[in-house]
Amino acid sequence: MEKDRLMEKCKALIIGGSAGSLDVLLKVLPVVRPDISFPIIIVVHRKHGTDSLLPVLLSTRTEMRVKEVDEKEAILAGTIYVAPSDYHLLIEQDQTFSLDYSEKINYSRPAIDATFQTAAEVYRSQLVCLLLSGSNADGVSGLKSVKAWGGTAIIQDPETAQVAYMPAQAKLNVQIDYELSIEAIGDFINLLP
Repeated sequence: MEKDRLMEKCKALIIGGSAGSLDVLLKVLPVVRPDISFPIIIVVHRKHGTDSLLPVLLSTRTEMRVKEVDEKEAILAGTIYVAPSDYHLLIEQDQTFSLDYSEKINYSRPAIDATFQTAAEVYRSQLVCLLLSGSNADGVSGLKSVKAWGGTAIIQDPETAQVAYMPAQAKLNVQIDYELSIEAIGDFINLLP
């Protein structure tokens, strides 16, 4: 594990997950200090629907501003952004969001891979990506891109995941920098420079 790599400033933290990841988020967000100097972008597999209850639910667990992403919105530090259901969430070179309705990736829209990959090209070594519990391999190829661009790849310890497949596939296929228990995730985020 490359603990010295995180001396460079974090410009964005992206958290991806699927089945079992909501429970992790609800435990981690209350621990994260509200004055962090980077945005947290959350991409979780959601059922298509018109309601936006996820940002409301997450906002009950943190003092940080939580909102669902809008098209062409500027990405600001200290905000938690939630990918809307049924759209891929892309990060543009000017550090704005773009919503995309193209084919599903790994049976999912939003796909974690799409966000990790586009963010890796923008933030490069200043990107930190965390892959949580889930039942398919979405996020694995995205983490490969994160590593290729010099970013930091983190997984939830598969032993602590409600559905271990997603972080376990990343562990098998990507050079992971950190493998964290649920209890360690919040403290790790608080220590990011």
